[in-house]
Amino acid sequence: MALGALLLPMMAMAAPLSGTLGSVGSDTLGGLMTQWGERLSARHPEVRLQVQASGSGTAPPALAEGATRIGAMSRPMTEAERADFIARQGHPPVAVPVALDALTLFVHRDNPLTSLSLAQVEALFADTHFCDQTPAIQRWGALGLDGDWASRPVARFGRNTASGSHALFKQEALCGGNFRRDVNELPGSSAVVAAVGRSREAIGYAGLGYPTAMVKVLALRDDEGTPRLPTHDNVVSGRYPLTRPLYVYVNLAPKERLPALERAFFDLVLSPEGQAVVTRQGFVPLPAQRLAAARRALRLPPLADVTQSSSN
Repeated sequence: MALGALLLPMMAMAAPLSGTLGSVGSDTLGGLMTQWGERLSARHPEVRLQVQASGSGTAPPALAEGATRIGAMSRPMTEAERADFIARQGHPPVAVPVALDALTLFVHRDNPLTSLSLAQVEALFADTHFCDQTPAIQRWGALGLDGDWASRPVARFGRNTASGSHALFKQEALCGGNFRRDVNELPGSSAVVAAVGRSREAIGYAGLGYPTAMVKVLALRDDEGTPRLPTHDNVVSGRYPLTRPLYVYVNLAPKERLPALERAFFDLVLSPEGQAVVTRQGFVPLPAQRLAAARRALRLPPLADVTQSSSN
């Protein structure tokens, strides 16, 4: 009898994971979440991750209402979103950084422009002047382009209001100002880049992981006027001006242990295998210290222990 009582927990521990994990949130993170879901199923064949990627703004209400336990966001929750979650759930959500990204400016591949200042970015996209007093830019000639480019009007593309990219671009690039009414707002990062690739006069912003052969990434000039492309080193160091973390929020009460499916998911995401997916998707993996800190916050074993146990 005593032996049977001991064997039951061991058998439960050995049982394969099974079930469905749902995620609601960011379009920018949609590709990453899908790839992580496939890797999760490769590790645990009876586990599935269902991804709903309609924009970061959809994650906080779904988390607060209990419709999902994990929500992908390309921006931090606002104070109002966090307060609503606490009021409904009785504790704050846990923000888990899973990758680094950069809000990236794209132009058509034929456009000779190579870089912009942040003041010029505001002048291109805002109808306010909260960052700088640079006059609104209507034609490419105002950015120093000559020949037939000088008289060409600028066509502008960006994300819609459900997007974390829209909210963060508004905060960081427009200093909280308002977008121009002629910015064409689209529901996905891929749609923005595709639209820019179809129009030689276009410019748009999206996440780092979406370039195509039809577009060119612009450098942003820092305070000293040095052009900074969103390379790995410039994103990790913060030298690229519009760098951001990408998050997966989880409904986890203080001192609560992650349920088995969520634990398996985050153990994958915050591992060398999961971070290799980040690189393949065109984003920047977390530096080692941030990766270790994220694992500690979720009470996951250190990576050295994981690597050692998997090799035995």
